[in-house]
Amino acid sequence: MPVIPLLPLFHRFNSQYFENSLAVNNQPLVKVRWSDNRLKTTAGFYKRKRINGLVDSEIILSKPILSKLSISEINSTLCHEMIHAWVDRILQKNEIHGPNFLEKMNEINAKEMNFQISVRHSFPIERRELKYIGKCQNCGEKFFYRKRIKNIACKKCCVNFFNGSWNKNCLILFD
Repeated sequence: MPVIPLLPLFHRFNSQYFENSLAVNNQPLVKVRWSDNRLKTTAGFYKRKRINGLVDSEIILSKPILSKLSISEINSTLCHEMIHAWVDRILQKNEIHGPNFLEKMNEINAKEMNFQISVRHSFPIERRELKYIGKCQNCGEKFFYRKRIKNIACKKCCVNFFNGSWNKNCLILFD
């Protein structure tokens, strides 16, 4: 399937599921775009940065992965990333797939008949081997990764001890 324009989908979902909160005067608070052809290991992501005190954020969907899939998978991925944007920009919470994300995901899934949002997808992606072991400094659980990741925390500990918010006490450390 050729890539489709994302902005009309963004506005439709913003109206349907986010009470138009992700746009001001019909201008998105979040940039929405297709990736170049380098994003090959994730279907999409939301990112934010602060530039001169102003928040700049965007949703990027993977052209190499999603262009081979159906419109329902594109919709699901876009909506997933929009929930991340909503939690960050509107609720102003620092969480990944925490309680606010899951509540909004379940709310949308209950209403939506053409696609379902999930925390993880099963799209066909070629991945490198898992060669790094990280250990939660709080509970001691071990996790396998393809690369070392800075400032990543154990989700289970963050949920159990810090209401789903990232906390440095739950950092995963690598050897």
